[in-house]
Amino acid sequence: MKKVSNIGSLLKKIYRTYSGELLILLQVRGFTDLRPSFLEVLLFICEHEGSTIKEIGSGCGLKKQTMTSHLNELEKRGYIERKNNLQDKREQNIYLTEFGLKFKLNLFECINEIEKKYTDLIGDLELNRVELILKNFHSKLLIQPGLFEHLSES
Repeated sequence: MKKVSNIGSLLKKIYRTYSGELLILLQVRGFTDLRPSFLEVLLFICEHEGSTIKEIGSGCGLKKQTMTSHLNELEKRGYIERKNNLQDKREQNIYLTEFGLKFKLNLFECINEIEKKYTDLIGDLELNRVELILKNFHSKLLIQPGLFEHLSES
């Protein structure tokens, strides 16, 4: 039990450090109205533009209610826009606005800057190994349907 608890604690600390560093870099570039939970949603949209609300929520591990709240805020702040799905009018797809595209460029530049710092810190091989181990661990958790459903909200 201690090992799993320690892993969870370390992952949370690393994520907080990373998201805090990313927020600071983005604030310096003029994006001062964001918080960590918005970053996760925006990153998913930047990587999967045109996704549905359900796809974004699933990709970020957020419930529909939380997802809707985040998207409303991001839309109000000018990062995204919703467009009705051409095949299913009840569904909406999420796209970046012109401001959102500017953000995307800055986001990826900031992520590259952080990745370079982390590579300088532990080396490219070790950073790749950490990523591979975490991807493997995550994919194995996903294979267990229903095992952690009650924890899908982060």
